[in-house]
Amino acid sequence: MNKQIEALFTTALGLQAPWEVSKVELDTSKRRIDFEVKYTTKRADCPGCGQVEQGIHDRISRSWRHLDFFQFEAWLHADVPRVQCTGCGKTTQMAVPWAKEGSGFTLLFEALALSLAQELPVAQTARQMRVGSKRLWRRLAHYVGLARAQDDMHDVTHVGIDETSVKRGHEYITVVHDLARKRLLFATPGRDHHTLEAFAQDLLAHGGDVRNIKHACIDMSAAYTKGLAQSLPHAQISYDRFHVVALANTAMDEVRREEMRTSIQTVRETNGFQDKKTLRQLFWGMRKNPSQWTHGQISAMHWLQRSTLKSARAWRLKQGLRLVYSQAVNANSEEFAKQALIKWLSWAKRSRLEPFKRLAATIRSHFDGVVRGMLDGRSNAYVEAMNGLLQQTKIAARGFRNIGNFITIAYLRMSKLKHLPANPMLTALPRSVRHVHFC
Repeated sequence: MNKQIEALFTTALGLQAPWEVSKVELDTSKRRIDFEVKYTTKRADCPGCGQVEQGIHDRISRSWRHLDFFQFEAWLHADVPRVQCTGCGKTTQMAVPWAKEGSGFTLLFEALALSLAQELPVAQTARQMRVGSKRLWRRLAHYVGLARAQDDMHDVTHVGIDETSVKRGHEYITVVHDLARKRLLFATPGRDHHTLEAFAQDLLAHGGDVRNIKHACIDMSAAYTKGLAQSLPHAQISYDRFHVVALANTAMDEVRREEMRTSIQTVRETNGFQDKKTLRQLFWGMRKNPSQWTHGQISAMHWLQRSTLKSARAWRLKQGLRLVYSQAVNANSEEFAKQALIKWLSWAKRSRLEPFKRLAATIRSHFDGVVRGMLDGRSNAYVEAMNGLLQQTKIAARGFRNIGNFITIAYLRMSKLKHLPANPMLTALPRSVRHVHFC
């Protein structure tokens, strides 16, 4: 191939002297193009100590997978010099400008893989780029680790803490999000109080200060409460309002299931229960907001409210707690919120429904944190949404073989890391031009 073509590919690959393309081989049957890259001088600066004009001891043959050229799989090959230095006395291999040491991929190839993995399952990314999944996982972990090492947490003051499953019923990780900046700060295996000790250490390693954490939104986990007291003692705890209402939903379901299991015949005889269809409508209607009821659910819920069932009382208690939260937010008064919640607790305690009596005792033992969760604008709704996206990622990937991969993807997609390589396929046009739309 003539010098003009080699010079063209040298420029296309972004090489600078003394590196240049010396040979190009195209194999259309294998849909592959190979570039031989040559270091053209016989002397080089020492990679170890920087001593200039040192002799080249020998050369080691290396290969790297590159971005496709047109429809062809592209490979770079080079005999990489090892420099024998008279200054430090060592023989050191030179770094090549197109790849990181120890990687079998070029920098541009890895940057594209990272961008694709932010949107696609890693196995699918690997198939599209025609590489092994294990090799790709190692590079993802490498770049995420480098980016996290440069992450800055000095301004973190409000955090949301929750757990999410890696494998159903088996393994969990604890996730800590910055509620102000809406990003994942930390993820670690487990869900005990030691996970927050690990977060405190990670926070310090990234320029943060445990004394600056003023607010932590959690569920009513005793482990997280203990962890906050030990590792983030300056944080005021608020119990996530969605979690508290979810506990009321659980109590309501417990009443309904027990009643339908033990008293279905009595229900039919004394309350005019018609068929299984009504039961299905009740099942969904009791969980939904009234504004979302279908026509069938409206009829079923009206029938429920006229009945003498315990399920009707349970549903009213659940709706009553939701109303307490709504009124507390509108009133924006701590005293109002406390009084409204005390009234609901009294109602639940007198309800003769054991699940709600237990719930009332639980809320009373966490009273101040529940009230703060009512009034504080920050909640774990964002954290729950991110956990949902993580679970969707897990389903799309058909599960993760190890927790490390799950955590890597969590950081890659949800930490808003600033020091990841840019997608090489994005246009270099200015942002103002990039978003112009033509009619």
